[in-house]
Formats: sequence, structure tokens, C-alpha cells
Amino acid sequence: QLQLVESGGGLVQPGGSLRLSCAASGFTLGGYAEGWFRQALGMERERVSIINTIRSNTRYTDSLKGRFTITRDNDKNTVYLQMNSLKPEDAAVYYCAAAKAPWLTVRNLITSDGWDYWGQGTQVTVSS
Repeated sequence: QLQLVESGGGLVQPGGSLRLSCAASGFTLGGYAEGWFRQALGMERERVSIINTIRSNTRYTDSLKGRFTITRDNDKNTVYLQMNSLKPEDAAVYYCAAAKAPWLTVRNLITSDGWDYWGQGTQVTVSS
């Protein structure tokens, strides 16, 4: 069974930090692209960041660049999202996803379409 499981969400004050984890089981991250998405209440799911787990090429949503960082540890079969200087508008359910398509294709996918596997999501709440 191919599975992605997110963890690390919770309640944080504005300006605080969280690190989300996405652990893969049933397959090896190497050979897949991995991504983080988020969906706020009443909004569509949006792409946050993606990474090539072989060569660590990355892409970020422009508005989040400099605050969020995606990394991976292939030995642990895990992808991370470090979130700093969190704002109330960052509150959402955060999902990780994996794609089998070549990186040159996946890097241009700006919606959730084209991603093959999804986790269940972890809630991030930013409030004082």
C-alpha cells in the first residue's frame, strides 16, 4: 500500500515557526517528485513548494519564498516543510503529494492535477 502521512501541524502564534513532515511508506521517494499543498477554509488547494527527491531541485510559490523551505531526507524516506514567520493567512490544512511524472513536467504543475498520491493533511492554525 502506497501511503503518505503528514505530521507536525498545530497551533502557533503569528511570527512563530513549524516544521511539517511527510513520511512515505510502500515506495521510495527517490524517483518521485514531492510537493506540499495547502487548502484554507472555503478556498481551493494551492501549491506551496515542490522538490525533486533525487537532485533536490525546488520550486516555491513566489509569495512564500524566503519564509518556507522544502527539504528531503531520502534515508528516512521523508520530506519536510519548514515554515517561519507564520501569518494568520497561512492557516490551512497542509497536504503532501507525490508524482511519478518526470521533473521537467511536474515542475510546471501549478494545481493539484497531475499528482498521483496524497496524504490526509495536517492542520496548521496561526492565531494569537
